[in-house]
Order: sequence, then structure tokens, then C-alpha cells
Amino acid sequence: MKLSKYAKQAGVSYKTAWRWWKQGQLDAYQTPTGTVIVRDATLPAPTTGRVALYARVSSADQKSDLERQMQRLRDYAAAKGYAVSKEVSEIASGLNDHRPKLARLLTDPTIGTLIVEQRDRLTRFGYEYIRQLLETQGRHLEVL
Repeated sequence: MKLSKYAKQAGVSYKTAWRWWKQGQLDAYQTPTGTVIVRDATLPAPTTGRVALYARVSSADQKSDLERQMQRLRDYAAAKGYAVSKEVSEIASGLNDHRPKLARLLTDPTIGTLIVEQRDRLTRFGYEYIRQLLETQGRHLEVL
């Protein structure tokens, strides 16, 4: 896609996109006529609201797994450039639908992006329903 179109989609000025290209921050090339073409035109999903991390294991003997899972979530969020405002860890079965910490996260309208390591860390069944409901509220669910 042309650099001008990329800039428009990214919500930045053409000059800023040009500067990014000159600094090597964009995967792009220049044609013989001078047009800059951006190869990988995927834009990061915009985050609205605060970013929260959610980690869960099934039993107390997996507590060390819980910390490793949370660390992987932190690393992912840092790599994406997210400013994490909340970290929630829970020891409960994925089949249990009475998890108060998860319920507080899902009902908190200030949480715009919820990041989990795997779909089954959020819930064993009904993941798509949760994802769709969050999307209708303008919120986002990200899975590593």
C-alpha cells in the first residue's frame, strides 16, 4: 500500500510516516518513480481504555505455573508497547463460572483490552460469547 494510504490508516501525518520509513521503522521500499510502498501494512489494534492481564491455573499446586504465565503476559504486553494497568491471577477451574476476579475484570468498563495467554485460560467453554460481548462494548480480547 502507498505510504500516504498507510499514514491515513495509522492516523498520522504523511510526514511522520515518511520519517518512520527513513528511520527504517517501516517495512517499505521506494519504486523508481519515487513512490514509497509499505509491504507489511498491518497496523496494531488500537487499544481503548486500560489494558489488563489475566492468568489462571486450576489448582494451588500449579502456583509456579501461574507466575510463569503472568510473566509471559507481561513480556507480550511490553513487546506490543502496552501500558498494563491491572494484573489479575486466579486459581480456579476453567469450568467454574463463579470466578469473582474474572467477573470484576469483565464488568469493569474502564478495561479496554484484556490479554490472556490461551483461550482456555479465560474459560473452557463460551470464549466466543465473551469475545463478541466485549467487541460490542468497544473492548478487545487478545490471546497470545
